[in-house]
Amino acid sequence: MGIIGATIAPWQQFYLQASIVEKGSSPKDLKYSQIDAVFGSLFSVIVAGFIIIVCAATLYTHGHRQVSDAADAAQSLRPLGGEYTFILFSVGLLNASLFAASILPLSTAYTVCHALGFESGLNKRFKDAPSFYWLYTSLLVLGAAITLIPSFPLIKVAVLSQVLNGILLPFVLVFMLLLVNKQELMGAYANSRAYNVIAWTLTVIITLLTAFMLISL
Repeated sequence: MGIIGATIAPWQQFYLQASIVEKGSSPKDLKYSQIDAVFGSLFSVIVAGFIIIVCAATLYTHGHRQVSDAADAAQSLRPLGGEYTFILFSVGLLNASLFAASILPLSTAYTVCHALGFESGLNKRFKDAPSFYWLYTSLLVLGAAITLIPSFPLIKVAVLSQVLNGILLPFVLVFMLLLVNKQELMGAYANSRAYNVIAWTLTVIITLLTAFMLISL
């Protein structure tokens, strides 16, 4: 559930829509946005697969099966994969951290402001969207403050947060699929039968996995 939650996180669904709207994409540009989303989805799964393979071939086979934080993982890879493996992992981790630190609060700010009817968007000035910028800034500061707490179990919280993403995902997907199938709302852009078969099948699978996990607990 954690892997699913990290790969198809609920916040991604909201951020994708908000970013396309903010860019001012016209109907003729939507095809490119769709290609971008599909490519990104495939690429993220490939990256996740290689992360698992690399960890299995290095850390796991050498008995490093308890990683308390990201620094542990980076240091553990140095004697197993060499100096360049350590550097590559560290750079990748920095990139992922900066991406998450900027995008997740931004997605939350978009979603809250859209729900409450406040102006939002990075293309607007602070005085035009004060609620959006204050919320975004507050979330950034809060996230930074939490990571600076001594002995805070960052890895455990990171894993549990992705599991929570996986549990919440069926609710988001069901309502989003209901909306995207409304002809009066979407017109010619409503889901096709092929997309519905794929999307509803995946939603049912994720829902069953969520139920199985909760029952097994």
